Amino acid sequence: MPIEKADKIWMNGDLVDWDDATIHVLTHTLHYGNGVFEGIRAYETDSGPAVFRLRPHIERFFRSAKILFIDIPWTVDQLVQAVKDTVRVNDLPSCYIRPLAYLGYGEMGLNPIPCDVDVSIATWPWGSYLGQDGIKNGVRMMISSWQRHDANAMPPAAKGCGHYINSQMAKVQAIKAGYDEAILLSPQGNVSECTGENLFIVSGGTIITPPTSAGALEGITQDAVHRIADDLGIPYVQGNLLRSDLYTADEAFLSGTAAEIVPIRSVDERDIGDPGPITRAVQDVFFEAVRGKRPEYAEWNEHVDA
Repeated sequence: MPIEKADKIWMNGDLVDWDDATIHVLTHTLHYGNGVFEGIRAYETDSGPAVFRLRPHIERFFRSAKILFIDIPWTVDQLVQAVKDTVRVNDLPSCYIRPLAYLGYGEMGLNPIPCDVDVSIATWPWGSYLGQDGIKNGVRMMISSWQRHDANAMPPAAKGCGHYINSQMAKVQAIKAGYDEAILLSPQGNVSECTGENLFIVSGGTIITPPTSAGALEGITQDAVHRIADDLGIPYVQGNLLRSDLYTADEAFLSGTAAEIVPIRSVDERDIGDPGPITRAVQDVFFEAVRGKRPEYAEWNEHVDA
């Protein structure tokens, strides 16, 4: 989706003009891909913009950095405030937020340890990642021929920049084949996740989602789905799934902070059908919660002007 320009980007403690937020062509991460990022959303509420689960996202940002030997020169509290400052200065009622920690200019080679670490935070207006029609009616999925990388090849618990080449290959394959999104399997043949989302099926009234041991990222929105399911009295488990489990599911959906919660209509041309009642119930509570309409989920909303 095209980026709609905002006014300011936070870079290493300063709010700089959008067009001045530049890096050198020899920036280390540009060459070797070692960096970490987060995707976060702020939603419009009656009390102004509120960032969805801001602190858990920033805490995961730091965990990813630790895994990849990136020493972020800021604290969680400082970056939480920096996100709020960036949303506020851009005067956006709702937006997408992209924190990025990258290895800067000055060193080259495969040893990243001597490199300086730079941090930026950008915000811009961004619609539904898989489209409003996808949120309403569901998306068509295919199982990619590309596998999710093995945990001993690239750590899937880190939201690393270079890791997403794997996802891009699967995404492009799906789009060129006429699908909306791809599903990746683990090297062991279990369902892992989508290119940028966690995946769920509903079988016999129970929500089932793959575990991190299948290569799935521990999702912030995935955790929110778990909370909603518990509150609605819907059984929720983590368990390994085979592709045939997707084909025979009663319902299926995906979640991600960029994608939000999106029903799955079909997998590999096996129809799952219209979004089912459990998917719709979870979806309804989620969207009410992030827009400040559910007081019981108030802690999810970090109000920018608070």
